Amino acid sequence: MSKENYRQELIEKIEVPVQQGQIMAGLVKTTYLSAGEGPVVICLHGAGAGAVTWYPSISVIAQNFHVIAPDIVGYGESDKPDGAYDRPYFSAWLKEFMSALEISKAHIVGLSQGGAVALQFALDNPEMVDKLVLVDSGALGAQPSVLPFIGMIWLNSFPSLLANRFYSRYILHNPDNRDPNHGYYSVEVIKREGGKKAFTQGRGAAVSAISEDSLGQIQSDTLIIWGEKDRLFSIEHGEAAARMIPNATFHPIQDAGHLPLMDQPEAFNKALLEFLKEKRQAL
Repeated sequence: MSKENYRQELIEKIEVPVQQGQIMAGLVKTTYLSAGEGPVVICLHGAGAGAVTWYPSISVIAQNFHVIAPDIVGYGESDKPDGAYDRPYFSAWLKEFMSALEISKAHIVGLSQGGAVALQFALDNPEMVDKLVLVDSGALGAQPSVLPFIGMIWLNSFPSLLANRFYSRYILHNPDNRDPNHGYYSVEVIKREGGKKAFTQGRGAAVSAISEDSLGQIQSDTLIIWGEKDRLFSIEHGEAAARMIPNATFHPIQDAGHLPLMDQPEAFNKALLEFLKEKRQAL
């Protein structure tokens, strides 16, 4: 099948009507998925496929919220320009994206590298962030060990189904828990023109560690979700961050790796939705 077919197969797994949009975020043509009504929840995927990474969760969130899942600049169907691809670069893009959609404030949910982007955005634009959710987030000091690092370089340098299968064992507790179309689409996105730029030009800058002082400045109510079996970013970094970020809660997911929304979708979605629906306590 083609890249477009892999993407469409994942969209069809979302059990609510999904709109596919496209908008200019500054100079970056940005595609996005949208579903549901209510307060806005923006879901930021990690380094990889794009917005369709959220296929296990969009329908659940959309029961109570307006979910918007963009293809972050450099990924999915969005533009892939030359750029720094560090946290300030991604944060600036996200502000342009929200402004283009006339969203003044939203809940922000970030997975892996998307969590690093969410953290930077919350520091840069605290007035635009309601609740913050970090899922096996980058920028909290974790570094992949040798074999996952080899898998990451292999997939991003010479994308193939073999490289994808090798890397899958390090980002999922059970690789069979991921719809195979997600892996196929990830490979095809990297293969396309510009698909390697985020990796080769960013050189990991987006997930470099944020200082303790900066984490202490996060103002939003924060939930940190982590797969207990994450072999890419060790759970200890999530636990430590929960102690540094004011108003943070830590929630581990059993029998889940780096992508708990795929390994354990019911447990993940329950934790996420309960946090987003929770009313703030009066001071």
